[in-house]
Amino acid sequence: MTRILFVCHGNICRSPMAEFVMKSLVREARREGDFLIESAATSTEEIGNPVYPPARRKLAEHGIACSGKTARQLRGSEYDRWDLLVGMDEWNIRNMKLICGGDPENKIHKLLDFTGRPGDVADPWYTGDFDATWRDVLLGCKAILSKY
Repeated sequence: MTRILFVCHGNICRSPMAEFVMKSLVREARREGDFLIESAATSTEEIGNPVYPPARRKLAEHGIACSGKTARQLRGSEYDRWDLLVGMDEWNIRNMKLICGGDPENKIHKLLDFTGRPGDVADPWYTGDFDATWRDVLLGCKAILSKY
């Protein structure tokens, strides 16, 4: 089983989008038994809050529900629990490594680094462009699924 934790700053936009997109792709591929998928934040700012409404609406446009998800923070003790800790941008990666005390097993990666278009996932918190985030997340999740 491949255990994947998607991580962003607040765990209300990009990382829950990636969590639920990946779960949907895995379900469509009939590979639910092959993966454990969750998401978390690097910050404490949104802990306990639900998925941001525009992110929830973007998922719903594609038939993906995310009800019940609330933001939580990554804990350093979780490093050993996950096979992949997937951040959305360079700041996430930096903070993930700080929280986890480094990355001795090379488990921490940016989502788009799995694709032919490495870089940061568009942050809709600042841009308001949830379509761009959707495209980045879908591309990255499909790449991960094809690799694992």
